[in-house]
Amino acid sequence: MRPHRTRTWLAGILVMACSAMTVVPAHKADAAPSIYTNAQATSLIDVESGRILYSEDGDKPMLIASLTKIMTAIVAIEHGKLADMVKTSKRAAGKEGSSIYLKLGEQMSLKDMLYGLMLRSGNDAATAIAEHVGGSEEGFVYLMNEKAKELGLTNSHFMNPSGLDAKGHYSSANDLAKLTAYAMHNPVFKEIVKTPGKRVEGRDYQWVNKNKMLRMYDGADGVKTGYTKAALRCLVSSATRNDQQLAAVTLSDRSDWADHAKLFDWGFANFPLTELAYKGQLVDGYLLAAGRTVRYPLAKNEQGALSTKLNLIDPASISYSLGERGKLEWSMNGKPIAVTPVYDVMGSRLSLPERPAWATEETADRTARPWAYSLRHSLTRVLKTLFGGMGA
Repeated sequence: MRPHRTRTWLAGILVMACSAMTVVPAHKADAAPSIYTNAQATSLIDVESGRILYSEDGDKPMLIASLTKIMTAIVAIEHGKLADMVKTSKRAAGKEGSSIYLKLGEQMSLKDMLYGLMLRSGNDAATAIAEHVGGSEEGFVYLMNEKAKELGLTNSHFMNPSGLDAKGHYSSANDLAKLTAYAMHNPVFKEIVKTPGKRVEGRDYQWVNKNKMLRMYDGADGVKTGYTKAALRCLVSSATRNDQQLAAVTLSDRSDWADHAKLFDWGFANFPLTELAYKGQLVDGYLLAAGRTVRYPLAKNEQGALSTKLNLIDPASISYSLGERGKLEWSMNGKPIAVTPVYDVMGSRLSLPERPAWATEETADRTARPWAYSLRHSLTRVLKTLFGGMGA
């Protein structure tokens, strides 16, 4: 049990429906010392809140090489079944570039193939996964672009699941940061990308993770390397310290390992997570309590820029009938940064398991939106029917 703490909140009454967490970028925040990298584009994000702490040319569409496989992996995890056996087609076995050396007709579980995808950057694994999950490579790419739209990645478009250079295939540092923050809330993805090495049944050697940050930086726990002659060195990495996880992105950076260590040191030092409310904390002047713990990264001089507002919802709404009474919203300099639902202090909703700010799509669909989960998996079956057999 947390000890009781008193905090005064500005509570203005406004009947409205509120959306989920709003991301507010901090482009080279004035509150923190300056920093630079050798990259053509850079982004640093706090994974829990989704706040972009640093961005340099972060919205510029660029070639991203095998960083593409972050999207490939999360789409495969959400649409596929990890225990399914994936059969290697001729198209997959002959794919150029980095490889885990799959043989024609070879079968491997989707989960093991995802390790080959993310640890060794296997283009053959990417193709085999795409054909299995999407019915064809083309069908899977459709799912990738739909996921990009869903996540609001406005400077991203995918043409293949591997990241081989292609016209119309691009993303941006900020989009990749947002995608990574989303993916790192999926426990399967998170476990795969932090794995230093993996032995697969039937293989006589161990896949060693190409991400050297796992061995070079204390607390590093992901995520993906990338390189082509056109894209040059690309890297997304993550690290956790003091229960805070950051993810860094650099595109076309000859000094990426050193730059990522520099970005993490800067982020942890200048934007520590600050608890704005804890689950069950009373709203001053109301018989209401916060429905979840809210934490947000703040620089030292940003505390005074925060304001809080209680937005009560219509008693005739469905949300009200389900126990929600409103939302408590925090803003900084007038821009919304965080929100939590509020419930009656004597109601049953406070006893339910706490859902994080960036719950995984899988969790959200299975609980709050079962119809969406069903629809997404129905779409996968339709794509397999339409495109099945192509590329076999």
